[in-house]
Amino acid sequence: MGAQVAQLLQEAPRPNWGLSARIAFRFCVVYLGLFSLTTQIVTALFPIPRVDIPDPASFGLVSQGVLWVEAHILRVAQPIPWEETGSGDRIFDWAQLVCLLMVSALATPAWSILDRKRGNYTTFAKWFLLGIRFALAGQMITYGMTKVIPLQMPYPYLFKLPEPYYNFSPMRVLWSSIGSSPGYEVFAGCAELLGGILLIFPRTATYGALVCLTDMIQVFMLNMTFDVPVKGLSFHLILFSLLVLSPQYQRLMDFFFLNRAVGSASQPALFLPARKNRIAWWAQVAFGIWLLGMNAWSFASSWSIYGGGRPRSPLYGIWNVDELSIDGQIRSPLVTDYDRWRRTVFDFPESVVFQRMDDSFAWFGAKINAGSKTIALTKGGDNNWKGNLTFQRVAKDQLLLDGAMGGHPVHMRLSLVDSSKFMLVSRGFHWVQESPFNR
Repeated sequence: MGAQVAQLLQEAPRPNWGLSARIAFRFCVVYLGLFSLTTQIVTALFPIPRVDIPDPASFGLVSQGVLWVEAHILRVAQPIPWEETGSGDRIFDWAQLVCLLMVSALATPAWSILDRKRGNYTTFAKWFLLGIRFALAGQMITYGMTKVIPLQMPYPYLFKLPEPYYNFSPMRVLWSSIGSSPGYEVFAGCAELLGGILLIFPRTATYGALVCLTDMIQVFMLNMTFDVPVKGLSFHLILFSLLVLSPQYQRLMDFFFLNRAVGSASQPALFLPARKNRIAWWAQVAFGIWLLGMNAWSFASSWSIYGGGRPRSPLYGIWNVDELSIDGQIRSPLVTDYDRWRRTVFDFPESVVFQRMDDSFAWFGAKINAGSKTIALTKGGDNNWKGNLTFQRVAKDQLLLDGAMGGHPVHMRLSLVDSSKFMLVSRGFHWVQESPFNR
């Protein structure tokens, strides 16, 4: 069925499409159209720096329909409403796909009955593929730019450097390995960005779709094998790539698999008058440039907020807790002592992270005043908990903390860890290696 649709999207289609091809096309239009309008696909086409556009799935009609599917089709005991968590594989997302499939399955036969006399959708197909092409381009440019400006997989934060590897989730292993190699992340981003840029221009759209298909198969496999919760979206971007390639289906088969000569491919015109087509070409290019510019501006701004150019804590560093006393009692560094800190990590200005003796972490909100040398601590989820400390940096690598945490007097003596000597960040690149340095 897919091959029939692909063949019918050629420049010289048969006067009438077959029934199965018309049904397949209608289903694709309904399903992928609704998918684009109710997911981040549509919001990525309007990137405005520092403006948070609501997720279409959070809107009332869509949200209520998905919750109904959760309750009555997927039999979720307590339907979970839409909530921004950073995951694209929530129960809400899978229920949304079921909902879209159900609507498409009902809309397709209804459309077929109402439009049964139409022989083909040649003109509609050109505009539909144009929309799919830019929907795909928007995603590739967004994800590409957030790697070219290394934000998606950031360089490992300080609190991750002393954390045992066995605590890492598969996704964290992937994120840390790519984040610790900014050169590779930029390279991967350039590959995705290349696909998006090539999609902008009609003459290079086929090459762009091939690049996107290759990129997204790789991304999909990483998501599946490292349990990254963007499996549904990455799979759909593969479908988008294949759909953009569908008009060239026979030519690609002839060239890659059948060893047949292929002629040059001409792009089907959107309009009959040449002047309108020139305007349409420039409009596509202008929109593509706008997508590139807005994404570059947005992620460049984010780089200075939470990326590598972010503000750092006045006490930035990993500090070993050499001595700790609580309520006047010195706490020996025993692994069984849950309240004894092993390390203190100052990374972001608004937080402090304490690592316990069992290598778990405790997070605290912090307001550090470098002038008065005070630290005001808060604990998330406990509004009654307070902590107030004063600090004294007796040497560049020596720090004293005194005050109270949760009503208990505390005193800490800390020493700065030279984090630049961690193997992950100090090994660097070597052309010559007499033996593998695989530690």
